[in-house]
Amino acid sequence: MHLPSFLWLWKIAAWSMGLSLLAYIMLAVTGILMWQARTSQSMPSLPGFPVSRGGVRSLHYTMGISMVSLVLLLLAIGIIGTLGHFGSLGHSSHLSAGLIVVFLVLLSAISATQINPRRPWVRTLHITVNIILFTAFAWVSWTGWTVVQKYLP
Repeated sequence: MHLPSFLWLWKIAAWSMGLSLLAYIMLAVTGILMWQARTSQSMPSLPGFPVSRGGVRSLHYTMGISMVSLVLLLLAIGIIGTLGHFGSLGHSSHLSAGLIVVFLVLLSAISATQINPRRPWVRTLHITVNIILFTAFAWVSWTGWTVVQKYLP
């Protein structure tokens, strides 16, 4: 595959990665708010923002869907960009890091849909996966930065 310029692809990837990280942070904040509401039986207040249980949960789900979509977009960009430039995959540890992030994000999303009072271990799995995802995001960011450095003048 021959693509004339990868600059447009890198811009999409950079924005997608930045928005993925923002979604991850927002998921952490809304997750903490949901935990506080569940354990204290009252909704914590945020100055200047009305907070409701349903609103926080909806925002959490929306951010989760957004992060899954962005990570899958990043996977597609990585495959297209690497195949377009090298003709094959596996030229750096960025592929491994990216696949691990995709796996963890999908595992987190699937586990989120299974959380209910009859299976309390699923919530623990969901939270644990998201804590591990922090390290995976750091790794994929670092390896991605090293890949980008190879192409910048």
